[in-house]
Amino acid sequence: MELQNTPSGIVGGLSIEEYLDQDEKKDLLRLLTAGSVDDGKSTLIGRLLFDSKKLYEDQLSALERDSKRVGNAGAGEIDYALLLDGLKAEREQGITIDVAYRYFSTNRRKFIIADTPGHEQYTRNMITGGSTAHLAILLVDARTGVITQTRRHTFLCSLLGIKRIALAVNKMDLVEFDQDTYNRIVADYQRFVEEITAGQQPIDVKCFPLSAKDGDNVVERSERTPWYDGPALLDWLETVDTGNEHNLSDFRFPVQYVLRPNLDFRGFCGKVASGIIRKGDSVTALPSGKQSRVKSIVTYEGELDYAFPPQCVAITLEDEIDISRGEMIVKTNDGHPVTVGRHFEAHMVWMDEEAMDHAKSFFIKQTTNTSRCHIDQIKYKVDVNTLEHSEVEHLVLNEIGRVVITTAKEFMYDPYAENKQTGAFILIDPITNNTAAVGMIIAPVEEKDLLNGDMALPTLDLKKLGIGAEHYDAIDKAVKELERQGLEVKVVKGE
Repeated sequence: MELQNTPSGIVGGLSIEEYLDQDEKKDLLRLLTAGSVDDGKSTLIGRLLFDSKKLYEDQLSALERDSKRVGNAGAGEIDYALLLDGLKAEREQGITIDVAYRYFSTNRRKFIIADTPGHEQYTRNMITGGSTAHLAILLVDARTGVITQTRRHTFLCSLLGIKRIALAVNKMDLVEFDQDTYNRIVADYQRFVEEITAGQQPIDVKCFPLSAKDGDNVVERSERTPWYDGPALLDWLETVDTGNEHNLSDFRFPVQYVLRPNLDFRGFCGKVASGIIRKGDSVTALPSGKQSRVKSIVTYEGELDYAFPPQCVAITLEDEIDISRGEMIVKTNDGHPVTVGRHFEAHMVWMDEEAMDHAKSFFIKQTTNTSRCHIDQIKYKVDVNTLEHSEVEHLVLNEIGRVVITTAKEFMYDPYAENKQTGAFILIDPITNNTAAVGMIIAPVEEKDLLNGDMALPTLDLKKLGIGAEHYDAIDKAVKELERQGLEVKVVKGE
């Protein structure tokens, strides 16, 4: 992109400072593209960048050169997918394998696009790309309509809490822009969405008839679809209301670090996960339950009267309270209190090449809290293609199941559907340090409902350790202190 015929320091009639200030105030929209293999996801994004004139001259030169050398669009045609598919294997096969992120902006909004792969074996890549997305563009080939992959990706979007989907019926040029074909695909898809969201928050679906290769209805309305009276895709993306991605009603502040530069300052640092906090608010530290009031809210630029997500701040309290990393500060008498416990149900996506091992203990990380955990049971596995439930003994790569997890210490969490920041977690293999799984918390579980008992709880068998009854009182005091700090220990005493 070049700025031609403009005075030095002037952009579109604005000074450089004014232009940068205006650009900084634009809101950011994160979105992902999903669809079956060869539905045209990368081509659509490439066309979006090309037609909105967001490519530099060197990128255009490279695109034209690569299109002649390895393009799949035909002789003399530009293959826009090459803007996204950068891996050698992707270009050789004409498919997307890894998630590709692209940033661009228009006069109204900034965008971060995640181009995710369509193959079933790359489900974990789509989960990664969609974890922060506000909406999804789901592509469907006009020749094949709604297929198994379409249903699978819609289910994954629902699982991730993405509540806005743009259904892009692509390759309309190959069906002569037939309105009946488009209407049939839209009706089939909307029936499926109603089926999977029954009893849940509905998904808002907007449908577009496109030809990504030719640019129809991508950036500008196409004359070849006179029967379509909706906006072009980019117009909709620039104006769609994504709602507030943050929960502003329930204050959650996971403590990341305790700042103690001198004797006169003790601040609890972290990122506001949800809710709004003000100076003077009554707060409670969890899991200890100690209460105090907010004395100040400190940032690098100075003190604030209030803080909201996703700001990073240091909170000081009027009272000296022992709070450590992994604990959480919440508002006292919150109308929707956070759950404190060690057992919960969750949807979990297995992301490790090694299959799940029930005998293995994992590390679990949720907000700033880390602990040992154990997978108590798999209630069922979800077939993402048919949405059927089946009983399995373990999960393997890319499989999704509903599981029950027990942790070694208390966690502070909310259901993922209500608060993404405190309802998400990952499991880490303690040997390889690989991310074994990602999960979305559904609800707490009572200890009596555990299938295998509390296997995640550290156990002290005093008789086996040779500790006599005269030391039991001291051990009981030590265990109570550990419980106060959030670590429960099971003590087995001799007869």
